[in-house]
Amino acid sequence: MNWKCLTLTVAFAGMAAAVPAKADQLDNIISAKTLRCATFADVPPFASPDPKTREMAGFDVDLCGAIAKELGVKAEIKPVSVEARVPEVKLGRVDITVANLAYTLSRAEQIQFSDPYYLAKEMLIVPADDAGKKKADYAGQRIASTKGSTSEMSIKLNKSDPLTFQDTASAYLAVQQGKARGMVANTMTTTKFVNESKSKGKEMRMIEEPMLYQPIGIGMAKDQPALTAKINEILRKLDTSGEINKIWDKWLGPNTEYKMTRTDKVVSLSELKFDPIP
Repeated sequence: MNWKCLTLTVAFAGMAAAVPAKADQLDNIISAKTLRCATFADVPPFASPDPKTREMAGFDVDLCGAIAKELGVKAEIKPVSVEARVPEVKLGRVDITVANLAYTLSRAEQIQFSDPYYLAKEMLIVPADDAGKKKADYAGQRIASTKGSTSEMSIKLNKSDPLTFQDTASAYLAVQQGKARGMVANTMTTTKFVNESKSKGKEMRMIEEPMLYQPIGIGMAKDQPALTAKINEILRKLDTSGEINKIWDKWLGPNTEYKMTRTDKVVSLSELKFDPIP
């Protein structure tokens, strides 16, 4: 018997026994009876503190709650900054990110995306008297956005100069103060600012050509097939039952200041025609 080989075999066996198997996150969620959800800290109508209750409220908060209900657990909302949405999932500090999270190639290398539940657009708004007509007219110009967002990415892809802030309100204020020529955000946010500008501050208008199209999904840790499959299953169920549309109408629908109708369905990424951004 080769005792050296036997010693090495025993040593490696001991090492293998010392390394725990990767935990099944879905089982952990069910066991803890809690789904930890990262949402925006203050980006209405997705997630922001309710002025009266100070509890987090918004589309993403309600969607997280609906998912938790389907899992038979409670939702624990964790407000995070825009740039922390991916790291919080990656580091295991939350189970999922429900925060208007757009699919990008760099994000997909770090975390797992669910099937998208709507196709968003990044839109550019500028002062009403601005001469620009299309996004190419703003190449080389200073444009405001939130830091670490796909809005910022779209500005760079347009060869414009991003001026970034921690929240959309600060980015919008920069345009009002003349520090940036325009601002990029999702359709809901830009629509709200344009409507508000008609009665307050410098009037704004939206450039019709989208800066970017982007599928929006839920972020999860990689290598968790059971959780990914379950989240996709729940999203499709909520879509078929009309629950996602119900939540959408509450926060973004025809009777809100955004006056938007959701026509998208939960589908796999492979079914969508879009150009993934870096």
